[in-house]
Amino acid sequence: MPANTNTGNPGPLGLAAFSLTTILLSLVNSGLFGLELEMALIPMALGFGGFVQLLVGMLEYNEGNTFGLTAFTSYGAFWIWFGLLITMTHNGILPSVGAQAIGVVLLVWGLFTVGMWISTFKLNWALWSVFLVLSITFFLLAFGDILGIASLVTLGGYLGLVTGAGALYISIAEVTNWSFDAEVLPLGGQPLKSKPTSQDSMSVADD
Repeated sequence: MPANTNTGNPGPLGLAAFSLTTILLSLVNSGLFGLELEMALIPMALGFGGFVQLLVGMLEYNEGNTFGLTAFTSYGAFWIWFGLLITMTHNGILPSVGAQAIGVVLLVWGLFTVGMWISTFKLNWALWSVFLVLSITFFLLAFGDILGIASLVTLGGYLGLVTGAGALYISIAEVTNWSFDAEVLPLGGQPLKSKPTSQDSMSVADD
């Protein structure tokens, strides 16, 4: 195996947990599958989407990756919230929660995701695209619930499938590129590249 890393990269695992749970829930939101799939998703949301992403966030802390720490821990907590919300309402532990209330929660998550998207301008085009589509997905689901417009929720479900597929691609690409010790599946460069300083220009000229 490649000998260019001293520790494993936890990012692909976190992206896999995020992507698979997102795809499954989006199949429900898009109307392609019914609520039975949502019920089957709950244990996966708690265990894979939730717990695993929390674990990955802690591992990213050890890697010194502030973005990974914040993103994986936060979205892991989101999936735990989702799993607990469905479980507790269906078992009568919590009263029924209205769609508008859930919409407000999703709206806040959309704002948070926009904040995370800003950081991806200095990462790569693949992550930039995923967080952009994820932001739009949250807003569509949020306003669909708040305004009671089912078509927005359906559209958000389809965009959620795009988000999940994009995150899954990044996960597979990072593992594949590490395994081959080469860029087999591209992720793209930085969307916002730093302008070279005068000192950098002098170094290039000297070379």
